Amino acid sequence: MNTLLRLLALTTLAFTAVTTASAHEKITPGPNHGRLITTVEPRVEFFVTPERKVQFTFVDKDGKAIAPAAQVVTVTAGERTAPTTLTFTKTGNVLLSDKALPAGNDFPTVVQIKTTPEAKVVYARFNLNLSICDECQNAEYACICAH
Repeated sequence: MNTLLRLLALTTLAFTAVTTASAHEKITPGPNHGRLITTVEPRVEFFVTPERKVQFTFVDKDGKAIAPAAQVVTVTAGERTAPTTLTFTKTGNVLLSDKALPAGNDFPTVVQIKTTPEAKVVYARFNLNLSICDECQNAEYACICAH
């Protein structure tokens, strides 16, 4: 019983530390107020345009937009039973999807990024919630409030 109580106390302490750290973590917005994907270099902003197309803007370490190089990006979004796959072409200094996102405001999304055609794929998975946050006024997928 004593061991069980210690295990419970340690689990509670670990959970509290993790939730406290994430609650105070500063979330950096992208230059267009989109979701910043930081698992690749250069970092990239995932942004949904008013036409529901996806736009990727690559940013340097200072948060300034830079032109895409040889990156290859694919997005799969929508319900898992009927997903929509988006491919991207360079348009000015961004990558823009070939078509719009599927209907709806909240669905699973998988982003696949290759920094070069030969590089290993880096994945970003999240729920794409297009509702507007009451606090920061960004779309929920790009909310910087950490709520």
